Amino acid sequence: MNILYCKTTDMASHKPTDLLAGLRQQCLARGAAGIKGLGRAFRIMDDDGNKSLDLLEFTKGLEDYGLVPPMSSARITVINRAFKKLDRTGDGVVTVQDLCGVYNVSQHPKYKSGEWTEEQVFLTFLNSFDSPNDKDGKVTQEEFLNYYSGVSASIDTDEYFVTMMQNAWKL
Repeated sequence: MNILYCKTTDMASHKPTDLLAGLRQQCLARGAAGIKGLGRAFRIMDDDGNKSLDLLEFTKGLEDYGLVPPMSSARITVINRAFKKLDRTGDGVVTVQDLCGVYNVSQHPKYKSGEWTEEQVFLTFLNSFDSPNDKDGKVTQEEFLNYYSGVSASIDTDEYFVTMMQNAWKL
């Protein structure tokens, strides 16, 4: 999918500002879900199906998406409840130790086959939420929220999102 390369000028400093760098950074902060969600949004914006966004399609798409409005309080609340359930120590960071007794690895295929240890399964699980540029085996509440912000962007209604989170995390 091609996208216009946009540059603007910062009026205060007269330095070019690469808008895509900021967008890229926000997507990376949300991990794979952020990038997938952005790709999905671009495909939806591509009205003529030519796998390229012209300025009209891009502008209309941004208007349709409301420039990615913030998540509703209902979504943020259920995300925070899920994080709190994982963060058993209450220190604001989810670690392998927090997952013991909360996340059952016994049905994971690589654990069942003996290929991975319980700790390897936990670390892989944590890495899915961890920031891509800082894979430290610890997930902060902000990283968790960023991950689900990407998921949220592809779910239309609060009711469906909340139900999905409640079922996934047994809240």
